[in-house]
Amino acid sequence: MLRKQPPFWVFFGGLSLTLIAGSTNAVGFLGFAHQGLTHVTGTVTLSSIELAKGNVMLGLRAMTIVISFLLGAVVSGYVVRDSTLRATRNYGAALLIESALLFASAYSFHQGSLLGEYFAAAASGLQNAMATTYSGATLRTTHLTGIVTDLGTSIGHAMRRLPVDWFRFRLFSVLIFGFTAGGFLGAVLYPAFGTDTLVLPAVYALCLGVGSLIMLSRNRTTPAAR
Repeated sequence: MLRKQPPFWVFFGGLSLTLIAGSTNAVGFLGFAHQGLTHVTGTVTLSSIELAKGNVMLGLRAMTIVISFLLGAVVSGYVVRDSTLRATRNYGAALLIESALLFASAYSFHQGSLLGEYFAAAASGLQNAMATTYSGATLRTTHLTGIVTDLGTSIGHAMRRLPVDWFRFRLFSVLIFGFTAGGFLGAVLYPAFGTDTLVLPAVYALCLGVGSLIMLSRNRTTPAAR
């Protein structure tokens, strides 16, 4: 259980990442993909269903989205190199890569190319692998299954007057809110902008990446300046 108040950036970062994932997923459902792009379970099921129906191309298309998600996670593991969330420049670099992938996805969708699905899935896989744990809490920012499960468990423990890690409770509540708000925002903007809606999370990821690099650079130079 967390012994001290977590820094603000943990909650802000979680909220920001789930906003990005929620809006990206909404575009996936409403756009060319007509399915979620930020999680794997449903996509694997869809691939299995299509293959069972004999729709080999549709089954392989869904499986390619899964592979793209996997490759994004591989990139994250190579760049970030941490399993525990910490404020390092590696996260800024990963966010810049995610932004580039989302821009590429928006451009590909605009051109009517299926590559948009794969770029968006790779961006989601990269993001989901960026933050894995913090103070014992498992962080997943592109889907809610585990988060909702853990939140429900905490509520059950509270009902039985058992010890509850309130840090996890608050953090998971923020993540659920962020993903929901991101999906709502993506759905509201989609009728006006179509798949170009992905430019919004791409720009936000870019700002987060640049902002984190600048902030960490200033923190490094401050002691020397003194």
